[in-house]
Amino acid sequence: MEKIDFKKRYAEFYSVKKDTITLVQVPEFNYLMIHGEGDPNTSQKYKDAVEALYAVAYRVKFKIKKELLQLDYGVMPLEGQWWTDDMNQFSMDNKDIWKWTMAIMQPEFISSEIIQQCIREVSEKKDLSALSRIFFDKAQDGLSAQILHIGPYADEAPTIEKLHNYIHENGYRLAGKHREIYLGDPRKSAPEKLRTIIRQPVEK
Repeated sequence: MEKIDFKKRYAEFYSVKKDTITLVQVPEFNYLMIHGEGDPNTSQKYKDAVEALYAVAYRVKFKIKKELLQLDYGVMPLEGQWWTDDMNQFSMDNKDIWKWTMAIMQPEFISSEIIQQCIREVSEKKDLSALSRIFFDKAQDGLSAQILHIGPYADEAPTIEKLHNYIHENGYRLAGKHREIYLGDPRKSAPEKLRTIIRQPVEK
């Protein structure tokens, strides 16, 4: 059975060396997505959203492998976009007003019909309150600067500052929503071992 490693296929977007800032042109990808708001450390809706996304993503993987294409692939990392209505109020000290979109990239051969069928199948086996909020759509970061952060999410501020300084020093400005890509499963990793790609869309 063929197995595709999409993290390797799209390595420039899902593999960043420590202490290296790269400028990349991110293409359009398909995503499982879910919107929400509130502090991810304390919000039950956030925990429910992540659980539902993983449940559907793994159901899609096994459906492709066992029922549809006899093709195997690894489920892609969880990704998150974070913002506030007024970005001047965006602060690590007031996460209650944060808004977010959590997402998991899907291969190009996954259709909306497959996603809807898998959501129904998961709902028949598990009572997950966030399932009804999941949707399937395309997203494109375009030209972006990215850097790897190692360690707890709460310690990201210096890494983000380094990324923003690079952007401004090279004649770019911030454009679009800050994205984080969580390499590995953030529900299972020790805080000091967390590896996060921090990506910021830019423009001249």
